[in-house]
Amino acid sequence: MSVVVAGSLNVDLHLHLDRHPHPGETLLASGGTLSPGGKGANQACAAALAGATVTLLGAVGDDDASQTALSLLRGAGVDLSHVARVPGPTGLAVVSVDARGENTVVVVPGANAEVTAETVAGWAPILAAAPIVVSQGELSRAATEAVAHAATGRWLLNLAPVIDLDPDVIRRADPLVVNEHEAQAALSQLGGPAVDEPEVLVAELRRAGLASVVLTLGAAGAIVADGAGTEHVPSPTVHAVDTVGAGDAFTGALAARLAEGSTLVEAARYAARFAAHTVQFEGAQTSYPAPGTELPQV
Repeated sequence: MSVVVAGSLNVDLHLHLDRHPHPGETLLASGGTLSPGGKGANQACAAALAGATVTLLGAVGDDDASQTALSLLRGAGVDLSHVARVPGPTGLAVVSVDARGENTVVVVPGANAEVTAETVAGWAPILAAAPIVVSQGELSRAATEAVAHAATGRWLLNLAPVIDLDPDVIRRADPLVVNEHEAQAALSQLGGPAVDEPEVLVAELRRAGLASVVLTLGAAGAIVADGAGTEHVPSPTVHAVDTVGAGDAFTGALAARLAEGSTLVEAARYAARFAAHTVQFEGAQTSYPAPGTELPQV
């Protein structure tokens, strides 16, 4: 059950507001706490807590924040021996959460920007040996495309945030994991039509050459499509406190179940339950369920 995640490591600065500000507006917030984050780190943490043996490839800075960025990954059992330490700051994400639990995130890449195609070349043996490799959109285009080419197993691409990639690289994803906005952007990069219905988005992405697609729909679950067909996977109904990191929890749990041999639909059903647990608590990695935790039922 081996998963390799090549991605970002950040420190999250959490702010709590009654509502998100309008352009030019100043609001008072509470919070100001720091916690580990970054989409790569979050997904690695989730995959490990979901039972996979996980190696994380990425970079942190030489500042004190790097210790915060790595703290919960160690506890989850993620192999950090290939995380580089580079001069300068660790990546930073400013996370604002409103009274309804909806969030906005602004990311300063920091050390993540130092991960280049040459860096990835040094990881080539690790990537080539992994049954499941996971990427997101918080590394550069060059680094992400190098990961895709180095992976010889199943490459899971969570195109979040959306970055421009060679269409043939996007088509290597199996699956492509995206929300509705990201799906529309990915389809545009693949030369597909402008559509907005979730079922049509999935069908068009498959028509554009994707072997499999998982379209996440938040509280409505996900649509899963591969050679076996298309199926809607529901999510348990829970009270959402904070949705930060829920998409990463879904992706990491999905990768863990794929690594152990589950079908894509089976993996997505588990991932939906895993992610639903997390939105009931604040933070990203801090909200992820420990092994043995009873997950919400649909």
